[in-house]
Amino acid sequence: MAKARTMRKVERRTPAARRTKGPASPRKIAARSRAAAERRRPKKVGPRKQTFVASHLNPNAFEGGLRSYAKYRDLGIAAATNGLARAHVIKMIPPCDPAVVSKRHYHDVDLQMIYVLKGWIKGEFEDAGEVTMRQGSCWLQPPKI
Repeated sequence: MAKARTMRKVERRTPAARRTKGPASPRKIAARSRAAAERRRPKKVGPRKQTFVASHLNPNAFEGGLRSYAKYRDLGIAAATNGLARAHVIKMIPPCDPAVVSKRHYHDVDLQMIYVLKGWIKGEFEDAGEVTMRQGSCWLQPPKI
């Protein structure tokens, strides 16, 4: 014998119909506004997963890149930090024509740190003027200068 199915009607009410009778109190309205703002707020992203990396000097690891007067060695930091930071060694290749090397530009990064391993480099920076860096010098510049 087949069992009879019973169907129950589910009452669907609009949000306005779910409220108790009368206008909502200011406290309830404020609570709803805070809840709606929380739903719209982007979720905080935790720290990016990082892995260990070591990069050892290999004279054959330098490759051509952005500038014709320089060779670059990627240190593997971008891959190890999931793009959080990037690091490379830049070796200048003479002759370095000042007309090419000294063009004004900026780097669209959040962190820019330079450490001079050998030789010297001269730069001009907004709010700092002309700066000459020599072997062992380091500079940190604010974003987009």
